[in-house]
Amino acid sequence: MKARRTTSGLPRAGGEATQRRSNPLGAATGRRSRVRAWPAANSRTRTAARQRAQMEDLRQGIRYRRIFVVLLGVILAVSAIVVLLGTVGLVAETRSRPLTAAEQNQYKDEEIARRWQAWPATGVFPEEVKYVGLDRAQQYARRVGIAPETDCGKGVDASVAGVLRNHGCVTMLRATYTDQTAAFVITVGVAVLEDEESRVSATDELTKDDRVGVLPVAFPGTVTERFGPQQRQRTGWVGAGPYIVFSTAGYADGRARAAVPPEEILHSELWPTAKSVGNQIAYFLADPPKVPPCTQGNVC
Repeated sequence: MKARRTTSGLPRAGGEATQRRSNPLGAATGRRSRVRAWPAANSRTRTAARQRAQMEDLRQGIRYRRIFVVLLGVILAVSAIVVLLGTVGLVAETRSRPLTAAEQNQYKDEEIARRWQAWPATGVFPEEVKYVGLDRAQQYARRVGIAPETDCGKGVDASVAGVLRNHGCVTMLRATYTDQTAAFVITVGVAVLEDEESRVSATDELTKDDRVGVLPVAFPGTVTERFGPQQRQRTGWVGAGPYIVFSTAGYADGRARAAVPPEEILHSELWPTAKSVGNQIAYFLADPPKVPPCTQGNVC
């Protein structure tokens, strides 16, 4: 028979004592103990910290959102104010109102300055021009023809051309007239400058020599066909707005200046007639227009 295993803690006879198991109280047992893993002691602290961080992020996001909403509101308010002010300004600017003195002067200057283009050639050079003849009698000079528009330098003598070019002359318009008796021939030339200031500067430099000025324009088959530079008895000019209106006169029979005694030129009716015709055309061009009282017509 096999010997029975003893259950006591005593060592068997003739052998080593068996290894004891450990127990919870520290006593050795015969088997290996199993220890249960408990959560770390600071896990709750980490969880609370994480929750606090999440709450702080949430609060910061809310603050940013509030700031964004406030900024957006400010931008919208400023935009609304700008639109409102712009609308008020536009209404104030576009509604009809009385013209100021400066605006009235500007209107006049612009109207006069554009006449040479806005008017037809027959408006610049009318078919008939009044002048005063002998015994203060009213007479009429008749237009013979209108020359094509030309460069300022080609319509006047060289000494005059240099002055016009230096002051920005735009173009030269010319037409030829005869007096009521068809004894005198008169060429009128209109030099168009950029503005009245340029015209004043140019006229300050023009020579007083009555032998130079606008070049005559002759029309074949008419009483003017013999009117050339040598037939000019006298020349002159008058300023009007941005225009310099030149005039020159001679005899229809083709007499040259050298063939006419000086005393006849001084006491002849020729030059007063030519000067009067030139002045009348200058007056037409620079006559102040009627200015509307309001920015949009006659009703403010």
